[in-house]
Amino acid sequence: MAEMSVQLVAVERRLWSGTAKMVVAQTTEGEIGILPNHEPVLGQLVEGGVVRVTTTDGETVTAAVHGGFLSVTGDTVSILAESAELGHEIDVDQAREDLSHSDEQARARAATRLKAAGQPV
Repeated sequence: MAEMSVQLVAVERRLWSGTAKMVVAQTTEGEIGILPNHEPVLGQLVEGGVVRVTTTDGETVTAAVHGGFLSVTGDTVSILAESAELGHEIDVDQAREDLSHSDEQARARAATRLKAAGQPV
């Protein structure tokens, strides 16, 4: 089975790294899917996008990503985010509260966090 090395890193910490079969991210040019042996590419991530990594074990790692870059070189994918949260770490109750009581930018971030956590918006 073909695989690639993936790193999901935010300014404050490394969120996840491992081997994967596929990465899907939202860039300013549109959604991009990366499979092993993809051509080299550099993309700017959208503010409030969701990144999904399908691991070689068949699990899906989901993260809410706010800005940054995606770099693909050889069999390596690096996702370098300004800020990011793994879906399973998101405080869903806080995100719902932010969605209903905050300014427009905070509501957009809250909606992304809920999507990454697998919750309806």
